[in-house]
Amino acid sequence: MKALIQKDTLDNSDYLFKSRIKDSPHLSTRQYSRIVDGWINSTGLEETHYGTHTMRRTEPSLIYKKTKNIRDCQLLLGHSKLESTVRYLGIEVDDALEISESIDI
Repeated sequence: MKALIQKDTLDNSDYLFKSRIKDSPHLSTRQYSRIVDGWINSTGLEETHYGTHTMRRTEPSLIYKKTKNIRDCQLLLGHSKLESTVRYLGIEVDDALEISESIDI
């Protein structure tokens, strides 16, 4: 990805994955879905278990596993309620609150 950013001299305001359609600066959600479906099929994974939403959950899940900071995950996902983030990540509410409150900010 870094090579693509350097090759196309992209900055923070540019889209990484551009559309093939001249009038659109970025991929459509449908095209993104087709690409992800292709990746899943090429790996031999069960396609009913993975999709574009799985990709959205990956980074916050990894952050939570590494840091146990549920509040960072909440901000990253844009959730207004901590309980939504806990449910989204599939962790226990009491455990998440205890860990989150033990972290000094």
